[in-house]
Amino acid sequence: MAVEAPYLPARAQRSQNKLPRGTTSLFLSLAICTLLVAGFWIGDAETYEHRFLLPVWICGVLIGIDGINWFRGRLDIFSPIGIIGLLGFHFFFIAPLLHLHWDFWMTNTIGPADWRDWMGQMAWLNVAGLLVYRFSRRIFAKPKPVTSQMMWKIHSRNFSMAVAYALVGTALLQLLIYVQFGGIMGYIMAYEDGGAAFEGKGWLFMLSEKFPVIALMGYAFYARSKDKSATWTTLLLLLVGYLILSLLFGGLRGSRSNTVWSLFWAVGIIHFWIRPLPKRIFYAGVMFLVMFMYVYGFFKGGGSEAFMSVIQGREDIELVEERTGRTMEGALLGDLGRTDIQAFVLWRMEISNYEPAKGRTYLGTAAILIPRGVWPDRPPNKVKEGTEIRMGMGTYIEGVMQSSRVHGLAGEAMLNFGPSAVPFFFVILGFVVGRTQRLLKSLHPDDMRWLMVPFLINLCFMVLIADSDNILFFFIKNGAVPFVVILMGSRRYRMSTSREGG
Repeated sequence: MAVEAPYLPARAQRSQNKLPRGTTSLFLSLAICTLLVAGFWIGDAETYEHRFLLPVWICGVLIGIDGINWFRGRLDIFSPIGIIGLLGFHFFFIAPLLHLHWDFWMTNTIGPADWRDWMGQMAWLNVAGLLVYRFSRRIFAKPKPVTSQMMWKIHSRNFSMAVAYALVGTALLQLLIYVQFGGIMGYIMAYEDGGAAFEGKGWLFMLSEKFPVIALMGYAFYARSKDKSATWTTLLLLLVGYLILSLLFGGLRGSRSNTVWSLFWAVGIIHFWIRPLPKRIFYAGVMFLVMFMYVYGFFKGGGSEAFMSVIQGREDIELVEERTGRTMEGALLGDLGRTDIQAFVLWRMEISNYEPAKGRTYLGTAAILIPRGVWPDRPPNKVKEGTEIRMGMGTYIEGVMQSSRVHGLAGEAMLNFGPSAVPFFFVILGFVVGRTQRLLKSLHPDDMRWLMVPFLINLCFMVLIADSDNILFFFIKNGAVPFVVILMGSRRYRMSTSREGG
């Protein structure tokens, strides 16, 4: 049957029909960034009276336009352009200002005498990168002039069976993992002992830890097929249960990102497949995730004893922060930013004898796909270059002397090709965001790929803040099993996107 194109969920059609045409968002972004810069400068003129403020301010204006469009309802609440606009506003603008305000920098590292000089140079590279991003994103987001589109229609029986088999399989694997460690407490103790016992079990974790998201996909299918109008009380209770499952299936081995990104995916499924998400709940969710990253950081840094000390109020939180090295500053600037790391890389490239890797870190990432049994001497990933930019050429010794810091899109580009390459690598971000945005505009409301869209939006942010090996790991570990379930539970066919003679 011929149908009209493009497709969008009814909840998103309003947003897409209101794409910004004027300059209101630009003026608002200019005003907000100017006021914030003025506020920091008035509060500490000696610190902020520096030329680095200009490129940082320009970065804020450029990326802030998308965040303003999101706030004004010009973009769907889960639009990748809007999400990157919000997170990028912190990444490119707020984080550099807060680094100086809190005097927060890389630990166990001797940095430049004045971080502002190198933050400013890095910000100029980001200005060029953001211009490339905006231009390339627009190109990649353009819809293709096609007369038909692929539809992934749910096949109820196949999907139910795929979900059932996946749930039983992942649950049994997680149970097997707990049995191997002598129960949940043994599993936690193995993490607190350094996690060496987890080595070689990555494929087990990849499979078992997808239980929560597959269970939610099954619930979403049930709620949609029965046309059940779930209340927000019900859905919030569902998310609480989902959080508990996420902790049981991977979170208890110190994997904050596994839990945070899984929750993001869950909220996205609810928004796209069950019920549109009000912005007030989105705001509350963001606050919760930041607090979760902060509090759960105590478990990651100090084990269950430190975590319970905070939860039960047995120890002053400042003392726990000092003992574990986990602070709110670290959560906001270390987990959600790369300002100091990228400025540090830029500085070290100027003063040290570091030789760019010429793409070797990306080759090392691709080599991860080949088992060591097949390729024993496969090249190392970015840890070699990360170590040598920090400590000097020739200092890397696998398993002995190595740095595992994450440098982000721009940082890894510098490690390979030097600072001048940074703006060109923002084409990658433009491609991923643009293509994801185009997918949102083209999917039929009943297309099963909506269940994977939150994962793709999450991937957009990963491209910005993570290194290539982290992105590959994220893509395979988190996406492979759910994608197979959706593939097995759907029928794919082409359908016309225009009426005959139309």
